[in-house]
Amino acid sequence: MGHEHGHGHAHGHGVSRDADRRWLTVALALIAGFMAVEVVVGVLANSLALLSDAAHMLTDAAAIVLALAAIRLAARPANGKYTYGYKRAEILSAQANGVTLLVLAGWLSYEAVRRLLEPPEVTGGLVVVTALAGIAVNVAATWAISKANRSSLNVEGAFQHVLNDLYGFIATAVAGIVVLTTGFARADAIATLVVVALMVKAGLGLVRESTRIFLEAAPAGVDPDVLGRRLVDIQGVDEVHDLHVWQITSGDIALSAHVLVRPGADCHGLRQRIERLLDHDYGITHTTLQVDHSHVVTSSTAPDTQRLLPVLDGHCDDAHGPVHRDRPSSAAGISAP
Repeated sequence: MGHEHGHGHAHGHGVSRDADRRWLTVALALIAGFMAVEVVVGVLANSLALLSDAAHMLTDAAAIVLALAAIRLAARPANGKYTYGYKRAEILSAQANGVTLLVLAGWLSYEAVRRLLEPPEVTGGLVVVTALAGIAVNVAATWAISKANRSSLNVEGAFQHVLNDLYGFIATAVAGIVVLTTGFARADAIATLVVVALMVKAGLGLVRESTRIFLEAAPAGVDPDVLGRRLVDIQGVDEVHDLHVWQITSGDIALSAHVLVRPGADCHGLRQRIERLLDHDYGITHTTLQVDHSHVVTSSTAPDTQRLLPVLDGHCDDAHGPVHRDRPSSAAGISAP
C-alpha cells in the first residue's frame, strides 16, 4: 500500500474580505477625524487623559491601516516559496497590535504616575465635552468593526484597540466630571491608569494568541493526545503517530498524521472515516493523512513483546510526538461518524 493523502477541500476561510475592508475603512475615517480634534482640545485643556486618548486613537488608526494591509496581503494566492500564501500576514498584524498596546500602556503608566505626584491644572469642562463626543465616535467605530469577521485575530486586534479607546473615553469623562465638580486634578491620572490596565489585558491576549499560532501550537479546544486516542479507537486503525495539528491563520486549521491500519483493512475507507470524524467533531477539513498497512513483529530482546511496524521497514523510528496505539481492550473499536 503506498502513501495515501486525504485533503478536505471545503476549507472555511472566513467571511467576505471585501466586507471586512469596508467596515474597517468606516471605523478608520471616524477615528482619524476625531483624533485631530482631540489633540487640539487636549493641549488647550492640559489634560493627559485626553492626550493619552488621542495617542491611543493614533494607534487605533495605525492598527486599522495595518489590518487593512494584512487583509490585502493575505488575499494573495499561494505561489513560489510561499506555499501557504501570505495568510499569516494577518497574525503578524495582530501581534503588532498587541505589542503597540503594551508599549503605549508603559508610556501612559509613566506619565500618569508623574502626574499623580505633581498634578497639573486641568480644564474639566473641555475634558467632559470632548470625552462625551469621543464616546459617541468610538461607539460608532466599535460597531463598525464588530460587523467585520472578528474570528480573524487580525480584525480582533483592531477591534481591541478601538474598544479600549472607548473605555478610555468613558474613564476620561468621569475624570473630567470629578475635576469639574471637586477640583481633584489627580482624577485625570487615575482615569489613565484604569485605561492602562485594560490595555495591558487586551495586549497580552493578542500577543499570547498570535505567538501560539507562530509556534504552531494546537488550536484552543484541540488536545492532540485526546485526538490521537480517538483516532486509534476507530475499528481497523492500529497506530497513529507524527500527529500534528496547527493553525495556518485564524480559523484555518491543518492536520497531518501517519496512520497504520490492520492488514487487509480498507485504507481508503478508514481514511474517509478519519476525515469525517475530524470534520464533524473538530471542524478540521484541511488534512494530510499518510496511510499504511501494519504488520506485527516480535522483539528480539523481549520475545513476548510485539510491536506494530509499517510495510516500509525502518520508517519513522523516531516519531515526532507521542505514538498512539490501539489497546487490546478496544479491539472491537468504534466507528467514526
